[in-house]
Parts: sequence; C-alpha cells; structure tokens
Amino acid sequence: MSEVCETGREGRRGVAKAEHGGPGDVLLARPGDTVNPRIGAMRVGLWLMAALLAVRQITVVLRQPPGERLTDLGTWTGPGGVLHVPGSLYDAAQFTGTPFNGLVLKPFASSAEQALGWGWTFGTLLLVAVLGLIVARAVPQPVSRRTALLAAPVAICLLMLSLPVRNTLHLGQTSIIPVLLVLVGCFAARDERVSGVLIGIGAAFQPTVLLFAPLLWFTGRRKAAVSAGATFAASTALAWAAMPDDSWTYWIDEAAGAGLAVNPDGLANQSLHGALLRFGLSGPLEWALFLALAAAVVYVGLRRAVRYARDGQLLLAVAITGCVAVAVSPTAWQHQLLWVLLAVVGRVGKRASDRPVWPVAVVLAMTLPAKMMLPNMAVLHPIRDNVILVAALAAACFVPFLSRTAPTFDRPVPTDYAAPVAARWKWVPLVPFWRRVLTRPNLLLEMLLIRVGYSAYSQVRLAATAGRSTAEEHGRQIHSIEQALFIDIEHWVNHAVVGVPWLKDFFNFYYTSFHFVVPLTVLGVLYVRRPVDFRWARTALGFATVLALIGFWLYPLAPPRLMPGLGFIDTVHGAQDFSKPDYGTLTALTNQYAAMPSLHFGWSLWCGVVIVILAPKVWMKVLGALHPTITVMTIVGTANHWVLDAVGGAMVVGAGFGIGYLLAGPRARSVPVPPDEPEKAAVREPDRSLT
Repeated sequence: MSEVCETGREGRRGVAKAEHGGPGDVLLARPGDTVNPRIGAMRVGLWLMAALLAVRQITVVLRQPPGERLTDLGTWTGPGGVLHVPGSLYDAAQFTGTPFNGLVLKPFASSAEQALGWGWTFGTLLLVAVLGLIVARAVPQPVSRRTALLAAPVAICLLMLSLPVRNTLHLGQTSIIPVLLVLVGCFAARDERVSGVLIGIGAAFQPTVLLFAPLLWFTGRRKAAVSAGATFAASTALAWAAMPDDSWTYWIDEAAGAGLAVNPDGLANQSLHGALLRFGLSGPLEWALFLALAAAVVYVGLRRAVRYARDGQLLLAVAITGCVAVAVSPTAWQHQLLWVLLAVVGRVGKRASDRPVWPVAVVLAMTLPAKMMLPNMAVLHPIRDNVILVAALAAACFVPFLSRTAPTFDRPVPTDYAAPVAARWKWVPLVPFWRRVLTRPNLLLEMLLIRVGYSAYSQVRLAATAGRSTAEEHGRQIHSIEQALFIDIEHWVNHAVVGVPWLKDFFNFYYTSFHFVVPLTVLGVLYVRRPVDFRWARTALGFATVLALIGFWLYPLAPPRLMPGLGFIDTVHGAQDFSKPDYGTLTALTNQYAAMPSLHFGWSLWCGVVIVILAPKVWMKVLGALHPTITVMTIVGTANHWVLDAVGGAMVVGAGFGIGYLLAGPRARSVPVPPDEPEKAAVREPDRSLT
C-alpha cells in the first residue's frame, strides 16, 4: 500500500479513498466555509488557552534559579559541562543520549548559557506547536466539522499539559525532536527517501525509533524503510568516526545506553527493563526475561500497527509503534514518553457513552501524577508505579481499537437524552448543550473521574490553609456570631456527650466511619438501580464539593477542638497540643482548618435528600432523614465543627442541586431497574408537572 506515508491531502485522503472510496471522508475547514458562531467561540477560546499554557510554561521554566532550570542542558553546555570537556561524554554519568546526540549539541556548547536557555525554551515550544498542528491534520478520518476545527488547539493544549513536554522544558532535553521528525516524515514529506532520512535521523537521537522502519517496509514504503535504516547507520557511523571512544562506551560497554542511567530502576524509567528492575530482578535472568518480553511486544505491536496503517489510521499506527519503542527501550525516561499521548486518537467502544474511556484514561495518565489516579494500596503499587508503561503496553498490544470499516467507527450507538424542557422559572438560563442523559454511564470512566476528582479535592484541601493564627481568628469570629445569634451550643453539647461514655463512643464511631461509607453506598445503589438519578445526584455532589473547596481556600477555620482557651474536648483524638494538633494517622495528610463549610454534614445532607426523594419505602426515607440529623449532632458533640459549619455545608449542597437545575433543568424521572434485569432500565419522559 504505497499511500500509507504520503503527506497532507495526498497521503491521508489518498489512503481514505483507496480503502473506502467515499467522498467527504476528510472534513476540513476551507476559507469560504461558514463557521458556527459557537464553534468559532470555542476555537478562539482553545487557542487562547494554548497561548496561556505556553506563557505559563515559559514563566515556570525561566523563573526558576539558573541552577534548577534546564538542568540536563546545563550539565551539557554550562561551564565545565560534558560538551566542553575533552574527555568522554559519559565520564560524569550526566549524559545519557547517543553519541550522535552529543555530536549535534556540541556546537551549542559555546553559546551564552542565558541566551541558550531562552532560545531552547522558545524553540521547544515552537516544536510542540508544530507537532500539534501535524497531529491535528493526521487525525484518523472521517471526523466531524467541529473536530476538524478544534483539533489543532486541543492537540497543542494536551501536549503543553503532558508530563513529557513539561519534563522536556524543565530539563532542556531533545526528546521532542525524534517524535517531530517521525511525524514530519510520515505526514509532510512527499518523497519516500526524504521520509526515510527524517525517520533515520530521529532514530539516531533515539535508537528504538528505528522500529518505524519495519512499519514502513510492511506497508509498502520499502524505499523509505531502506532510507531510514541507511540514514541511521550513516549518522551512527559519523558519530563513531568523530567520537570513537564515546561510541564504543555507548554501544558496547553500556549496551546501547542501558547502563548509563544513574537509577535505571527509578520510577522515571517507564520501560519493561525499568519495571523488571523495580520488581527485584537483576543480572542475566532479568535481561533474558526483558529480551523475551520485548520480542513479544515488538511482534504483536508492529502487527497491530501495520493493520491500522493499512486501515487508513496512520496516526494510530505511528502511536502504536511509538508505544512499542517506549516499552522495549532499555530506558524510557519521562521526557521520552510522548508517543503514548498520541494513542489518544484510537477509537474504542461501540457505545457513545463508552467512547471517552480510553482517551480520558490516556490523557489523565500523561498529565497527572500516578498517585492521583490510583489509591495508595499495596496491591495497586505495581500498576501505580508503572502506569505509563501499562498504558503503552495496552495501546501496543491489547486495546481493541475499531477499524474504519466498523459500522460504529464514526457512528457509535447513540446516547439517550431526555426531551428538552423549559425551566419552572423563565429566567433560568438552561445551558443548551447540557442535556439530561438517560443511559447508565460507563463504570470505569466514573470510577476514574471520581478517583481523580477526590485526589484533586484532597490536594486542594491540604493546600488551602493560611496558618494557625488566621484559622483561630476566624474561629473567634464564628464563635462571636453564634453568641450573637444564641446558637453557641457546642460547648454544652460537647461536655454532655463526654459525660455519657456510650454516646461518646457511638459519635466517635459515626464520625470516623460513615462520612465516606454512606455516600459511596448511595452512589453504588443509584448506579445499579437508577442510572438516570445517579447522574443527577452525582452532578449535585460534585458541584457541592467544588464550592466547599472554595470555602476551605478562602476561609480557613479552626474547629472548636483546636480553639485554645474555650475548654472543648476532642473526643476522637484526645487532648491536643495546639501548636501541633493531632488528627490521628491523617495529621500529615489533611488540612486541620478545612472546616467551613462542613462536608461531613454537607455530604450527609446530600445523602438524606437523595434517599428521601428516591427511596420507595417510608422506613428508607426515615433512615435517610436520620443520617444528616445524627451527623450534625456528631460533628458538634465531638467538637469537630461549629453549628455554622453545618449551615455552610447545607448551603453548598443546596447550591450544588441548584447549579444542576440551572444547567439542565429538573431531573429526568426513571423507573427502578428490576433485580433480574439490570441492563433494561425503563426510562419514561420527564414529569411535566415539575417543569
């Protein structure tokens, strides 16, 4: 298939027409086209966001002290750097690139360090922008008009946010160059030999990029494959002739750079070799297992890449091959993992509700620390420590990407939406695109987003503190307001509870146990039995939690148990040293002064409202109403919250439900799922009496 690596219109459109023959497979904006105003506004906003992200990256890098920014570049080109000294590049254990990489960088060694830093940072950002434009034009066709218009700014934003690009900018690395050379060779170079030369130069920077030569060969681009191999050999030979000792060290003594890393078993090395070292393997056994696994990954991954290239999904094929290169490289540092992000273009799932799972998982893995995606549980540590490697292996070998011939490739099974309704109050500005979904959401996607959302909540909650003195001052303010309102009952209730041992023990257990158990149980039951109501309730809970985080940030507040001189007794944690308050085992992990509003009460009130509205039995409604009632007595009796904290919790929960109403109108009504037919939830039209 000779069209696979052609460029621009001739390449991608040629492949599409050759394989499927349908007009309109590529839908791109043309100068005379009319753009929907809403899409135009979104496009401007996304480009503005990309520009702001670029400015932020420049600011973050250049505001760091000279010794802390562009650290790899500084050790190469700075005073006494490895590119200055007459000896070997690898003597100081600071340079891990190929000899060709060092040969290319040597001319920069005489540049002024400050000027080189600015030029390197701006040059890298320019390469990222070009990379995003190429990726946007290479998205597997057909795509909608909205996708065509928004693909470029979205691609650039994702690249700017990705850990590899941020790491590259921080260290001053060259890892963007091989990726860009491969994409230019596949999507912009018109001549096969030129394409091969570009990919061969990329392989000279990162040897596993040579795996693209088999992809070219088996897709009919044999001249490009031969040219890539010849260019790689010539570049390596040139570096060998110029630096024979360094070349011998890199290729022979250090096994193609595998031994150059200071910590090859560190979490930054997301290759199979690094993972095996982290599992405790070493020596010949580890190398034998690594080579066997690498051979299997190369075989399976390249077969899949060839298949998708022949299907017209060349960008996906390139991404899969890059993921193979990441997995089988002896060292795959964070700045070399950009290939995994490109795999986001693969389409997985027949249902529209399932389609976002893979791209969301990839984007989260490539933009967030692994500890935010998975809980800190020992059983999950092997996955958490190798999350990007797992994503690379999944893309290369396991994820069932759809073929373009699949009927659901560009027309997935649609999502059911409730009919649009008018708000009860005419002034309510219902958002047109926020439609009420009637189908059950994808469980994996929900769990992933809940986990990431809770991690973000924990991080913001931990950071939202202005210090003990400010929190205590706010505590005195709250206490004074309660005294003026004659609701300062905390001290009396606290001492009354302490005087009844069984009641104190009950409240302590309730406080430490029910805060998470009850909301998670309610969400689980709704997901299984009432999926429409799950979306409504989950949205309200999410907005309420976000509003509470704003309160924690703007108004740090000392709870009664941490107010010196007022005589409160901490029933859960015992007597407190107010200079170093003890919150049990979570002291170092939670913000002591995130008290206003009280999410202990807010979440319990959310549970009570949902249960009272949706529960089919009266006794269930009674239990639902009791939960927030007992919770407010618990938080006051244990001296963990003021009464006004509970009022704040009620306000954010009410606002959470209100925001959901403003965005989508009243909740759609659903019929509970019969126990023996969980997948056949009958959904009827919304009750018009509520509109």
